[in-house]
This record gives sequence, structure tokens and C-alpha cells, in this order.
Amino acid sequence: MSKTARLAKAHSRRTRAGWPLVIYVWVIGLGLTSYLVARIALDGQPHPLHWASGLAGAIIGYPIGWLWYRWRGDVA
Repeated sequence: MSKTARLAKAHSRRTRAGWPLVIYVWVIGLGLTSYLVARIALDGQPHPLHWASGLAGAIIGYPIGWLWYRWRGDVA
């Protein structure tokens, strides 16, 4: 058996556990961005609104990350 055939067979047996990297990128990126935008826009408001905005951005980033993964694949 050739080396490439063995590598392909070993790779196909491996199962992927966890979320793809693109989902982490969207969740962290959109959560951080929405927190920073809320921090600037709601400067005089209470601080929990900034955290709520960041959490909402992260929650929205999760399905966007999955859609990106289904259409475009992973980023790595």
C-alpha cells in the first residue's frame, strides 16, 4: 500500500470533535465588535448594556459561523 493511500485511510477514520475554527472566529469577532460598538455608542449608559450587546453579538455570530462553514468551509 502506498504512503498516500495509508494517509488517506488514516485521515478518513479520524473523527472531528468540536466546532470548526470559523465558528469561534465569528462568535469571538462579532461579540467583541458589538461590545466595542456598544461601548462607544452607549458611553453614558450603565455597563451591563455593553455586556448584553457583546453577548447578543456572540449569539448571532454562532449561526453565521455555521452558515459560513456550510457554504465556504473552514478558515484553516
